[in-house]
Amino acid sequence: MSTQTGTLGSVAAPAHGYTPLLELATREVFAIMLGAGLQPALGLEQSSTAEFTAMVGLAGQLCGVITLRCNTATAVAVATRMLGLPASDGDSAVWDALGELCNMIAGDFKGKITGLADRCLLSVPTVIRGGDYRMRSLTDRETIEVSLLFEGAPIWVGMELHS
Repeated sequence: MSTQTGTLGSVAAPAHGYTPLLELATREVFAIMLGAGLQPALGLEQSSTAEFTAMVGLAGQLCGVITLRCNTATAVAVATRMLGLPASDGDSAVWDALGELCNMIAGDFKGKITGLADRCLLSVPTVIRGGDYRMRSLTDRETIEVSLLFEGAPIWVGMELHS
């Protein structure tokens, strides 16, 4: 995906410097794929209500993982809007839609960093359902997270990087 502002960042930026790029990529993907604007969710921390987690790995010049987390109702709403067909929480389309959305956010994000697009590969998306797990990435840089509201419900997009 392209943006009107073109490439915005540099690979050498500290992780927290990527926060505006990650938020912009998320907003652009939701606008293009779902026709939805996202609202800020200031002060909203990740919570146990996040029952779906989609992940896409980054490898190459930038290494780490990008995650998209939301509750079940939000996951169903995302899939329904993205596919234009009703979805239910047991529908594999929900898993596929979240995985693809995370993949598109990761791709849009890396396209915003000058010179990174061809030097960073994305993994196949992985989606986990359930809230009773702990994820640990072998990162050595700070983790960033963007909290936004989609149709009034929270979504969290995070990135953990390894040098």
